[in-house]
Amino acid sequence: MHPPQMRAQARALRARGHNIHAVARTLSLPYATVWHWCVDRPEPVKRGTELRCFRCRSDVENPTDPAAYAYLLGLYLGDGHLAVSPKVPVLRIACTATYPDLIDACEAAMLAVLAARVQRITKQGCVSVESSGVHWPCLLPQHGPGKKHERPIVLADWQRPIIEQHPGDFLRGLFHSDGCRIANRVTTRGRHYIYPRYMFVNESADIMRLCQWSLDLLGVAWRMNRRNSLSVARRGAVATLDRHVGPKS
Repeated sequence: MHPPQMRAQARALRARGHNIHAVARTLSLPYATVWHWCVDRPEPVKRGTELRCFRCRSDVENPTDPAAYAYLLGLYLGDGHLAVSPKVPVLRIACTATYPDLIDACEAAMLAVLAARVQRITKQGCVSVESSGVHWPCLLPQHGPGKKHERPIVLADWQRPIIEQHPGDFLRGLFHSDGCRIANRVTTRGRHYIYPRYMFVNESADIMRLCQWSLDLLGVAWRMNRRNSLSVARRGAVATLDRHVGPKS
């Protein structure tokens, strides 16, 4: 069997304009073999998503839009699902139908990161924003069988620097999926107070730790008010999240 390097060399010569006879003569190969490599089974043309998948390109180290990637990763960890089938993987993120801006932001992030086309499927109480793409598993290595809280969720080595540089965008994705900004009402000594508070609820201890880590990166004070629930209530901390996250809309 001929090594892959020889096949690649034959295709390279053919691409530079040499005919099949010349390539076969240069490489001392049978005409039929060169014809099969260069004509019958030419090198597959890289499609759009492959060219945009920075994990599959040797000349690109980071996503073109790392902020969009951090946001999309947060959305995926919250309300996303990557269906990997024998055909083409499909990324689905469920967005509450009452937040049209969130749906637009989710679609924009998919298009910025990888997708060539995004579709919206209306379901009971939500809109599923979906994109098919062979390379979604490359960019979302946290996918796997079963529910997220029943399997380990750990960032890959190449993902951590992206989140470290864009913790606010990552948190925006987390809070836009499994979080909220609410008006907290408190009565003290007969006086009523209303102040904003952010809440994040997730059953996965690993995802909760990623949220805590990202808040720490921004210097945002937080506390766990339940096993699966995180609260950000201090005035300065809320103000910081308002700059990076903001309420859903």
